[in-house]
Amino acid sequence: MTKNVLTEKLSEPLNGATTAKIDIHAGDGNLTIDQLTGSEQVLASGTLEYLESLPTRNLVIRNGQATLTLNGGGNRQPWFRFPWAACNGATEWQIHLNPAVLSDITAHSDGGNVKIDLSGMAVTHLSAYTGGGNMDVVLPDNVANLSVTAKTGAGNVVVSIPSGVAAIIHATTGLGKTIVDERFNKTGDKTYQSSDFDSAANKVEITVQSGAGNVIVNTN
Repeated sequence: MTKNVLTEKLSEPLNGATTAKIDIHAGDGNLTIDQLTGSEQVLASGTLEYLESLPTRNLVIRNGQATLTLNGGGNRQPWFRFPWAACNGATEWQIHLNPAVLSDITAHSDGGNVKIDLSGMAVTHLSAYTGGGNMDVVLPDNVANLSVTAKTGAGNVVVSIPSGVAAIIHATTGLGKTIVDERFNKTGDKTYQSSDFDSAANKVEITVQSGAGNVIVNTN
């Protein structure tokens, strides 16, 4: 029997924060993260769907440093799913982050799809994982030594890098294909690098991995 999907509104105050460590665990649902586009002075806003347990949240702000934790663990999918829908969660988390806050982001789903669009945002680190869903990550234009890890247990991973950003890419897949934009030169068995990486002002080091799906790194 399918359980009712409930929705919790998310609105976390800014309270003078200029940097943030953000840890998001969406249970086994789908997760979307992008930038806040309105004028509201908040650290994060959005909607959190859940089946049984209300998502937990904790925000601490000290001396301009925010630590925000969102946890939806415990929402287990009780329904039958067709095989082609195996990478789709029952709930949707839509989270919008303040682009002016320099953020260290950890994003996790036990098995849903994960979409992260960091366009226009200030980010120092991203670590994203899903147990079985597909993952799409769009990186920001302005970065300085950004570190990114994007992993899925079974789905496809697509990472889009702006044309003006240099990168070192460590790409691995167990059963799928690895497809990396030709502007990145292959320097090792599973490593690719842009020719101007050492001198570039905007650069990122990326570790991208799938257990069974395709790994794709392209330029946007």
